[in-house]
Amino acid sequence: MVGMVARMRLSSVTRIGELRKPEVRALARKAGLATADKKDSQGLCFVGKVHLPEFLQQRLAPRIGKAVLIPEDSPAFAKYADSIEEMSQPYYYNPSLGKVIGEHRGAHYFTIGQRKGLNLGGHPKPLFVIGTDTRENIIYLGMGEDHPGLFRKGLFIPSKDEHWVRPDKKLLPGETARFGVRIRYRQPLENCTLHKKEEGLYLIFDRPQKAITPGQFAVWYDGDELIGSGVIS
Repeated sequence: MVGMVARMRLSSVTRIGELRKPEVRALARKAGLATADKKDSQGLCFVGKVHLPEFLQQRLAPRIGKAVLIPEDSPAFAKYADSIEEMSQPYYYNPSLGKVIGEHRGAHYFTIGQRKGLNLGGHPKPLFVIGTDTRENIIYLGMGEDHPGLFRKGLFIPSKDEHWVRPDKKLLPGETARFGVRIRYRQPLENCTLHKKEEGLYLIFDRPQKAITPGQFAVWYDGDELIGSGVIS
């Protein structure tokens, strides 16, 4: 819904509350709406209460790959502090930066920040996924909840993936603004500065954020009003 444009909101009515789906479809048919008999959504949001890794394992073939532990003092974290561009880039890993500590059944089963389902015990602190390489089928792990690979100060949204619900507040290249930003469902809003450049938006948080995940939405608010959103690069 964060991607809705103004003309869509003008003709939408919420909420339907006490009405059940068959009743809504009947009303839609009566109103002559083209979506009255449209197939139900089959997206992941609608599959019910399932454990996502188990759901994916039922539908995606397993691929055995390496699990690489990245130390806290890895050079991968050394250069990300000098500019907003650097702070907004994901960390890049390769096997030479760490140590192979086991195997997994498919990098496509894991997401950044994940702890459960690794099945790699015997370490003094819990292991967390800090990166995935689905092409080479490698997952990169960090030890402990405070591992630097779990945290970043910024993120980047390309111009093509920006969406401003309030076009009058859209930033022009060279402009900055302060908003409350959310990068996951039900997360408290985090204070953040948005920097607009020709190539897109750089979002720099007041404090490092855990498990910023490419492909997910970042959403910014002014108080409780939704201002805009974008897909994290």
